[in-house]
Amino acid sequence: MKKYVGILGLSLLLMACNGNEENSSATEKSGIVVATTGQIADAVKEISGDALTVTTLMGPGVDPHLYKATQGDIEKLDKAEVIFYNGLHLEGQLQDIFEQMAEKKTVVAAAEILDKGKLLDDANDTTLHDPHVWFDIDLWKEIVDGIGDSLIEEYPEHKELFEKNKAFFLAELEQLKSFAQERVTEIPADQRILVTAHDAFNYFGDSLGFKVSGLQGLSTESEYGVKDVENMVNYLVDNNIKAIFVESSVSDKAMNAVIEGAKKKSHSVVIGGELFSDAMGAEGTHEGTYIGMYKHNINTIVDSLK
Repeated sequence: MKKYVGILGLSLLLMACNGNEENSSATEKSGIVVATTGQIADAVKEISGDALTVTTLMGPGVDPHLYKATQGDIEKLDKAEVIFYNGLHLEGQLQDIFEQMAEKKTVVAAAEILDKGKLLDDANDTTLHDPHVWFDIDLWKEIVDGIGDSLIEEYPEHKELFEKNKAFFLAELEQLKSFAQERVTEIPADQRILVTAHDAFNYFGDSLGFKVSGLQGLSTESEYGVKDVENMVNYLVDNNIKAIFVESSVSDKAMNAVIEGAKKKSHSVVIGGELFSDAMGAEGTHEGTYIGMYKHNINTIVDSLK
């Protein structure tokens, strides 16, 4: 059974044990960076190239909303010189650890540089914002720019390399935006309705003109019930929606229940494909990069709804 760290006692112990190592990084940097999600790690890797060693805590199929740190994670975070995480409460279970780590090293909540006026609200909690900002390419470009600035500040000796790589990556993201906009035009405007397992695609919908509906809320911590399934079935029937989508980091059990409910109302619905929402694909694959993940989602959605 995987041993999770439910309290901070272990992290305090580990940090105390490694306390003598703190000053060494001031004279000789290791270049070790840890990022929580695949999206954040991809941006760091694109900018840093081979100059840094970048470790990702959360791999394919991992749900960051529910993720808890293992003993191994604490050790990785403690050895890192810089920690990047999404923020906006995406990795809510790790927040206390980040705050504690920030007392001894650089810890960056990458998405929290965004102007709050550009963020979508959490309908269920007015104190929170939707954390799935990577699905708006313009917002993601701002975040990538901020990550680059943080890396340059931490490793000024690599400034020229980082600035060059960042500029190239931002240009690629602009090309991705144009690709997505062009592909979406293949779907009739009245059919641009995206139904997924949880509300991870609102920024995507706002930026590309989709109506978006998720069975669960912004966080998969929220539970769905029979009434939620019934409401979703009615939504599918009323809007004559023929395809819905599952997510790589969320169980498909709920969406299968929706399909069965639609059948009982003589409405045929199919799984249009699997989308990458909170996690990307496997490392080393096209979908294991931000651009590859985004293209996969666009192609899957368009091919199913056009």
